[in-house]
Amino acid sequence: MKVYPEKLAARLKQGTDPLYIVSGDEPLLVQESCDLIRHALRRSGYSERQLFHVGAKFDWQEVLFNANSMSLFSEQKLLEIRHPGKLDKTAIDALKTYATDIPADTAMLLVLPKLDKKTETTAWFKALDKVGVHVAIWPVAVEQLPKWIAARFVAAGLKPSNDAVTAMVDRIEGNLLAAMQEIERLKLIIEGDTIDAEQVLEGVGDSARYSVFALIDAAVSQDPVRTLKVIQGNRDEGAEMGYIVAMLGRELRTLINISRSVEQGQRVDTVMQSHYVFANRRALVAKCIAARPRRVLESVQRQVSQLDKLNKGIGVGNSWDLLTRLMLELAGKPVLVSRS
Repeated sequence: MKVYPEKLAARLKQGTDPLYIVSGDEPLLVQESCDLIRHALRRSGYSERQLFHVGAKFDWQEVLFNANSMSLFSEQKLLEIRHPGKLDKTAIDALKTYATDIPADTAMLLVLPKLDKKTETTAWFKALDKVGVHVAIWPVAVEQLPKWIAARFVAAGLKPSNDAVTAMVDRIEGNLLAAMQEIERLKLIIEGDTIDAEQVLEGVGDSARYSVFALIDAAVSQDPVRTLKVIQGNRDEGAEMGYIVAMLGRELRTLINISRSVEQGQRVDTVMQSHYVFANRRALVAKCIAARPRRVLESVQRQVSQLDKLNKGIGVGNSWDLLTRLMLELAGKPVLVSRS
C-alpha cells in the first residue's frame, strides 16, 4: 500500500504493519518518515532494533536468519535495512522470502533510494507492497517550496511574513534539512513569534547547495541564471577548481557519447540507461542533448581542457572567468568574448 509522507502519521495511528518501505532522495523527509515508523513500532512493543547497511558482499541470509530467530532482549524486534542502490536478484529473492512468511514478532523497515515506475510494477515489489506500506518520498517542487517553508515556520510556533518565507526560500535553495535547522535556530534567537524578511536575512546563513553537482545540473538543465548563481556560490565558498574540472570533464564525456549514439538512431532513454544516468537526471540530460548539438558539447569539452591547464598555471587568464563562459555556453547562453 502506497502512503505519502503527509499521510503516514494518520496511517500509523491505525496500527503498525509488518513491512515498511521508505524510498526517496530527500534526506530530511526520509529521516522524518523513518522516525515516525520507529516511534510507532516502539510504542507497539518493538523495543529491539537491528540495523543493516547493505554494501559489497552483503549477506541477505543473515537478515533472514535474524528475522526467524527469537529476540534476545524483547518479544518483538525491528530489522532496519538501508540499501544505497538498486536491489539485485539476491536481495529481491530474500525480500520475497521474508514477505511470504513474516514472523509474528518481527517488523522490517527497508530504506531505498527513489524508485521508478518500472520497479513499482514488478511482481516482486507488488508482493512486498501487498503485505506492507510503501512511503514514496519526492523532493518538494520549487513552486511548492514557499508553502512548505511557511508550514514549517508555523509548526515551530512562528508567524512568518510572506517576505520572510520568500527570503528563506532564496537562502536555502531547496535544502530542506538546512531550512529546518535555520527555522529552529531563529526560534531560539528572536524575540516574540513574528518573523520578517530582515530577521531571516540577518540570521540565516546561506545554505544553498552550491556544489559542483548543482552547478553541472543547472547548466545541463539549460538554466543560465541559476548557473551563474551557483558558480558564484562555489567561488564564494572556495570550491576546488581541480575537482570541478574533473567532474565536469566526466559529465561532458557522457553527454557527448550519448549525443553520438542518438545521432546514430538509438533511443535516448536506452542510451542513458547504458551510460548509468540516474533516473532523476534523465529528463534534464535529454533536454540538454536536444538543445545542444554535439559540436557545442565538444567545444565546451575543449574549453574544459583549457581550464585544466589554466588551473595548473599554464596559460594566461582567470579560471573562474573561463568556467563562467564555458558553463553558460553549455546552459545555452554563450558569451561573446572580444579578441582585441
